[in-house]
Amino acid sequence: MHPLLAELTWRGLLYQHTEPLDAALGSGVVTGYCGFDPTAASLHLGHLVPVMGLVHLQRAGHRPIALIGGGTGMIGDPSGRTSERQLNTPETVAANSRAIHSQLERFLDFTGASGAIMRDNAEWLMTMGAVEFMRDVGKHFTVNYMQQKESVRTRMEEGISYTEFSYMLLQAKDFLELYRRTGCTLQLGGSDQWGNITAGIELIRRVESAEAHALTMPLVTTAAGTKFGKTEAGAVWLDPAMTSPYRFYQFWMNVDDRDAARYLRYFTLLERSAIEALELELAAHPERRAAQQALARDVTTRVHGEAAASAAAEASAVLFGKGEAGSLSLEALEALREEVPFVTIPAIASEGIDAVDLFVSAKLAASKGAAKRLLEQGGMSVNGKKLSAEERVVRGDSLLAGGHLLLRKGARDYALVRVG
Repeated sequence: MHPLLAELTWRGLLYQHTEPLDAALGSGVVTGYCGFDPTAASLHLGHLVPVMGLVHLQRAGHRPIALIGGGTGMIGDPSGRTSERQLNTPETVAANSRAIHSQLERFLDFTGASGAIMRDNAEWLMTMGAVEFMRDVGKHFTVNYMQQKESVRTRMEEGISYTEFSYMLLQAKDFLELYRRTGCTLQLGGSDQWGNITAGIELIRRVESAEAHALTMPLVTTAAGTKFGKTEAGAVWLDPAMTSPYRFYQFWMNVDDRDAARYLRYFTLLERSAIEALELELAAHPERRAAQQALARDVTTRVHGEAAASAAAEASAVLFGKGEAGSLSLEALEALREEVPFVTIPAIASEGIDAVDLFVSAKLAASKGAAKRLLEQGGMSVNGKKLSAEERVVRGDSLLAGGHLLLRKGARDYALVRVG
């Protein structure tokens, strides 16, 4: 087995592939692509599996192409859906394409002989006429052939528009164009893309009398059987404006123990020995959550950068009682501003400010009376230090980085105050 296929196999990332692919990978550099339709303003966690497929392809010495679906995104893939997509405007698709382009650049190396390539299928699909499409692509496929594909077959009873019915032919056209323009002979995708990918293989065989290949990866679910990448708040996005780095980090920290080792294989580039060691650590000491910490730090760093990952880790440690508030960096405090109630108050006078007033200002207490009761019950902390009726004055020399105070009510209710 070629090293790439062996790597994907032990990681659990190989679902199926065309048989000649093994020999093709061993005979020279293979150019392979995966498409990403800009139907939203950001990629989400479900996209990370095929993205990591491209990463492993490049690490094995082959050349990846990340294809933005500026053309196919005008329609939307029917695979895995039970109803028609709402069509986006050309302006929305173009804006989404630009956003996804920048996200994909974080994962692949675009320099050197095997540097990745970024293309947009709007380049050929948006300039192709309907008659040209029917003659050059549609002529090579029978309706019976298309109805046999799962993405179409599962929709026949509910109904599928001609627009979405034809989607696989547009994707087949992509494969043909990339074959002609870059010598691309491999398409990667999720397991639900097998029908679309093999349609492209068939088109290349018919039009160019050439051999092309398919490789699919599993659709990820959780051990509980729910859809991966979904939370009560909705999808987890790669765009920090849609899912903050802190919440992104927390998603991975909250991964079920049964999923942690599997996700380490899927979404990180940690060596096998390191992952197996973390798996053993998790089994022996699940309360330490070492596997989840390694997973959260690695993936957050890859998606959002080292600084954002460090800030998220700092903030997470303090909010969950495993870190010192006094050591919080300004970056971590700024991350917290997006996650807990935040208020600004005037500069603290030389005599300090009464914690009762402070907690009322931060809306952690509804009134001074409620704040006093909270203080008497030992439920007030500022910058990690518990206050008492005798020590209730907060002074200006206790400010954290950037002039902040971190207030805690009870065990889990926080607020951040900016002074001045």
